[in-house]
Amino acid sequence: MPGVLVTLSVRDLRPGDLEWCSWSGTALHLTQVAREVKRARTGVADYLAVCPPSDLPVAIGGVDFEVRPGAGTLWQLAVHPALQSCGIGSLLVRAAEQRITARGLRRAELSVEEDNPRARALYERLGYTAYGSEPDAWDEEAPGGGIRRYETVCTVMRKPLP
Repeated sequence: MPGVLVTLSVRDLRPGDLEWCSWSGTALHLTQVAREVKRARTGVADYLAVCPPSDLPVAIGGVDFEVRPGAGTLWQLAVHPALQSCGIGSLLVRAAEQRITARGLRRAELSVEEDNPRARALYERLGYTAYGSEPDAWDEEAPGGGIRRYETVCTVMRKPLP
């Protein structure tokens, strides 16, 4: 089957993009992303969008510069479900790493849920190594309405950057 080549670009996620990002999570999740986009305007974080020529995000993710001293911490990385395993997640991670090195930092870090071996395998292919684990938790929309606290354990990974 012949493939199709699509040019992708990476740019800052904008507030107006959020209406096109419902594929990335619930309304509560998008409220959190909107807060992070505002934080990015203050310089303590970056929030990226990978876009085809339509300029509509097909992948999004953040880099927080306050979580771990000397490192940029990648988080909330998401690729549109219909486009996973096409290299877009790798492009997003590499763009985030470029943002980290542009700030003069020499290390990228991230956490991946222990029950997400597919994502962990991607990060390992990109050069990340595990160095610990830690609990994590966040609020999410509960089935049937309301909000519940989601708790998990994450593997913490890092990668030295040039």
